[in-house]
Amino acid sequence: MQYKIFVINPGSTSTKLALYENSRQIACENVFHDSTILKQFPTINDQLDYRLNVIREFIEDNHLDLNGLDAIVGRGGSSYSVKSGVYAINEQMIQDTRAKKGGLNHVSNLGVQLAAELQKIYGGQILTLNPTVVDELQDLARITGIKGVYRHAISHALSLKETGKRHGQAIGRPYEELNLIMCHIDGGISITAHEKGRMIDGNNAGGGEGPFTPTRMGSMAVTDIIEHFSEMPKADLLMLCTETGGLSSHFGTSNADQIHRMIDSGDKYAKLVWDAMIYQICRYIGAMSTVLCGQVDGIVLTGGLLRFPEIEQEIRRRCGFITDVFVYPGEFELETMAAAALSVLKGETIPMTYTGAPVFNGFDL
Repeated sequence: MQYKIFVINPGSTSTKLALYENSRQIACENVFHDSTILKQFPTINDQLDYRLNVIREFIEDNHLDLNGLDAIVGRGGSSYSVKSGVYAINEQMIQDTRAKKGGLNHVSNLGVQLAAELQKIYGGQILTLNPTVVDELQDLARITGIKGVYRHAISHALSLKETGKRHGQAIGRPYEELNLIMCHIDGGISITAHEKGRMIDGNNAGGGEGPFTPTRMGSMAVTDIIEHFSEMPKADLLMLCTETGGLSSHFGTSNADQIHRMIDSGDKYAKLVWDAMIYQICRYIGAMSTVLCGQVDGIVLTGGLLRFPEIEQEIRRRCGFITDVFVYPGEFELETMAAAALSVLKGETIPMTYTGAPVFNGFDL
């Protein structure tokens, strides 16, 4: 039986698209979007038509026939928090994601919306896998210094969980038996502690926490935020957390290749900022080693920015004393999403139902 599966992965600097027949990739494209274009849209949801046009162009340019489409898989965004796994996209999930119920203002929120729009045209099941709001945090990681305010689990869960499993296969040990520091390094950066297959802590990668990135401002003292941004509209401040902060703020572009060419041409400021980003990545890796009490089986790196070798080199130099460093450049998100849909279509996996009930809703103490 041949199943036709369309995959949509909207990211902070790109839209990744692919068509599969079973596990065979028929067409694939990674369409880059500079932050100078994206910041023209007042909200993430306002990008829906823009990203739909990107999909239409991909279909037309590759002369794809999507008649008889069996499944559409959209990257999951900021619904209420969920357990890891495959979900059928329903109207409740779409509305909760549009409303950012999980606290994340990020373009991944468009994934389920785009899948639903394509379903209206081509039919098929609509599914999502390991959205950004997968919550496996340990209780200690939830507490903040303000009563009643809790940390959110926001990460590149799709990429991290899959890379963890692949790493386990590569070394002959199940992911569920390993303690790993897992890092997704791209337009956004997630640095997470995985204990025996559970992602028990990590930076809120879409909330402005952690290292700054090509598009995200990273952690800053609240006093500095008040001083510098007290007059800024809330929507603009949120965009600094996901689209217009980080390298984009320093250089007016989130195009890492363009910025790296500046470094290669001798731009000392560009090198300073770039090196500071890598330094902050290393600092958060060190923090995750304490979460695992130093019992770390590996530091595992994945993501598109690893195409720049100095990132891996500096992480090895600064963090290699913790444990061995393993690198899986790029990402496996498209093929992982397609494989999940294929498993559902074959009847091997029953997709879970999204109910809108969050994984965590406060302590009963």
